Amino acid sequence: MALVVTIVLGYLLQSRFPLESVTQWLAFSPALLLEGHPERMISSVFVHGNWAHALMNAAFILAFGAPVARFFGPNVGGALDFLLFYLFCGVLACAGFAALHWDQNVSLIGASGAASGLMGGAARLIGGNGRVGPIFSRAVTGMGLGWLIVNIIMAFAGGLLVPGGGSAAVGWEAHLTGFVVGVLLIGPFGWVAQRR
Repeated sequence: MALVVTIVLGYLLQSRFPLESVTQWLAFSPALLLEGHPERMISSVFVHGNWAHALMNAAFILAFGAPVARFFGPNVGGALDFLLFYLFCGVLACAGFAALHWDQNVSLIGASGAASGLMGGAARLIGGNGRVGPIFSRAVTGMGLGWLIVNIIMAFAGGLLVPGGGSAAVGWEAHLTGFVVGVLLIGPFGWVAQRR
């Protein structure tokens, strides 16, 4: 819930400034990464293109973050593990985007890469009935295939499928990378959380 509130209130604050300024100061781009700005891999996760973008990501986080948050536990340590998992998925989703757009000055904003990581983690937990299940469980392969198809469509349709998206490109590369990262990292993160 804290992430959902952060996204909604964050966009409310962000909307007071021109999107171009927000993008200039907070968006991720492979070119900026090469210039020594890795902090953009985190800041970009907390800004969005419009209300529809922010609310869709908030709903995605609410849906797929719930089983991941339950897995890590309701205490402060569990909340920190959840936040680190979310941020790690977001950072690696940016890295996946950069790998396909290396040295390009193309901007990426939004929490969807990190939210896709929560989806991947949730798929593993669904496949394991609340515990970390097999990487190729029915839940992981089914959700993964569905997410792949949706993102192939978005790769060609761009923002036309997103309310208010217009001609904006969709960061499908970050979505797919985030999902894979979430599937792979929920196990190690869970193991570390249980060892503390």
